[in-house]
Amino acid sequence: MTIDQQEGGTVGRVLVLGIGNILWADEGFGVRTVEYLAARYEFPAPVELMDGGTQGLYLLPHLEDLAGLVIVDALDFGLPPATVHEVHGADVPATIGARKMSLHQTGFQEVLALLDLRGHAPRRVSLVGVQPVTMKDYGGGLTPEVAARVEPVARAVLDLLARDYGVVARARPAPGGETLVTPAVARTPYETGRPDAAVACRYGDERVLARMEG
Repeated sequence: MTIDQQEGGTVGRVLVLGIGNILWADEGFGVRTVEYLAARYEFPAPVELMDGGTQGLYLLPHLEDLAGLVIVDALDFGLPPATVHEVHGADVPATIGARKMSLHQTGFQEVLALLDLRGHAPRRVSLVGVQPVTMKDYGGGLTPEVAARVEPVARAVLDLLARDYGVVARARPAPGGETLVTPAVARTPYETGRPDAAVACRYGDERVLARMEG
């Protein structure tokens, strides 16, 4: 039974929100998964997709009075790397608070708390996430293990929308539909265009590091 059938009314907005920082390897998993969904599926009302990035409190106006919020993120669940995991209801803010691995998750925990405090919390909240392999590779894309979880997590989101809200997405004839991120940092150009470590100096200048050690 869907949420609208339970309450005898019309479903309000249901937001699928990818959060994270694409500049830090697996940290960008949530954004990349929502990007994948937007490119491959059409979602009827009331479902909307959003790249929440690391906006934190700036997301508040977009999250007020939702019928449903589906968060997609990379999070420390205390599980083996690349494990997919779902959390629902009151366990979501508790999980984010206890298992945060980055500043964006601290900010998002506050967002959920403020929504509740102001009486505008979503009626239903779910988190579909993955245990990251690394979030410490600046400028890096998803690790292969986590990249392989994008499609399964996208499928889990589709199943959740159908089960909880009675909304069925329609596959696009060909990938490449709606664009949620700036083309220059879409996953393919971002990951394939990354310079090597020597050019990008991702690990620091060896001359400076040597002097510091001395």
